[in-house]
Amino acid sequence: MSSMHRRHEAQALTAAAQEYLLTLRVMTGEGARATAAQVGRQLGVTTQAASEMFRRLIADGLVVQADGRELSLTAAGRTAADAIFRRHALAEWLLIEVVGLGWAESDEEAGRLQGAISPRIEAQLDELLGHPETCPHGNPIDAETARRRPAGVPLSTIEAGQRATIYRITEQAEEDAALLSYLEARALTPGAAISVLARSESLDSLTLDGPRGRATLGLRPASLVRVIPGEADPALFHRVPSSARSRGRASGGPGAGPRP
Repeated sequence: MSSMHRRHEAQALTAAAQEYLLTLRVMTGEGARATAAQVGRQLGVTTQAASEMFRRLIADGLVVQADGRELSLTAAGRTAADAIFRRHALAEWLLIEVVGLGWAESDEEAGRLQGAISPRIEAQLDELLGHPETCPHGNPIDAETARRRPAGVPLSTIEAGQRATIYRITEQAEEDAALLSYLEARALTPGAAISVLARSESLDSLTLDGPRGRATLGLRPASLVRVIPGEADPALFHRVPSSARSRGRASGGPGAGPRP
């Protein structure tokens, strides 16, 4: 089956079904397990509503349920979820780098746009943005990309005195708008060089020096940030072509000012 055909199939899903598949992809992305009740809580709906949706997704061959009620994506479900995430990531790149929105706001707006992007516009966005392999937070755009990129290690495991490079803000961390805003405000974004100044198990915190000075994170939030120890290959980090940014500046809109 061609990738274009698979994307058409993903687009045929209702907006609600797309949201469920994307949420399940996020919740099970690091090997965790998820039930209908947990997904329902994440989406702010009742367990009954979530169960009804998953019954339809199971019937469509996109989700399977184990004996213990744990849900997982089938191969077809993963392909559909990756196609949704790809459109979401492209919308985020556009909103951040061209329009000039912040991380948290762009994530919310991209959620509204992802279901409305046609295959033609998706292809044009991909070309305009320089064919990104990750979302702006550094997460691989699909399973194939994830297999050939390093996994990184949790920031929470880096000891005091060590240097590292921010690699990606995991999809679980992306669910926390306050954490996203904190990281962005301190320029703790993919490609940023950091050094850990102190790590305290008793205080459950980690203090580091980054591009904008000191920052403090709890060990749990830090566990949701992946880093590359030492210096990382710059090729791992996507940069949107300057021609795309110049379009935003020329429009005189929110993206007209320089980005940090």
